[in-house]
Amino acid sequence: MHITDRLLAAVDRMFAPSIVMAHCDLPCGVYDPAQARVEAESVKAIMEKYNASDDPYFKERATVIKEQVAGECNRHLDVLWYQYFTPAHLEKYPQLHELFWTAKKTTSQAKRTNDLAVAQKLLDSIGEIGEIFWETKKA
Repeated sequence: MHITDRLLAAVDRMFAPSIVMAHCDLPCGVYDPAQARVEAESVKAIMEKYNASDDPYFKERATVIKEQVAGECNRHLDVLWYQYFTPAHLEKYPQLHELFWTAKKTTSQAKRTNDLAVAQKLLDSIGEIGEIFWETKKA
């Protein structure tokens, strides 16, 4: 590649529009920990099928899908943490920070393993977050 082509490509990258992802552009105000829970249940089910299979092609495909689903679970947790929960919620439920930290770390672990205990830990963390979420909806 010629030097001027490289310079033009660098300038193009500097001024390229940024792609921003959001749960909702309004924001819509519709939140539910069930989205993360469903993804976590899928992660666990995929691990179970992976562990029960002897087919290397199936296992490879299951791993790819499990990583994608765990990523979606992580994204749904982000939506709750960054868009729904407020400092007032954190004051009332100081364990929220630790719960989200644990859940997000566990989604990362779930990508790297097929240990059902990891999947259950993720489900348990999301369950605790969900209990707090629904308590805040009552107030």
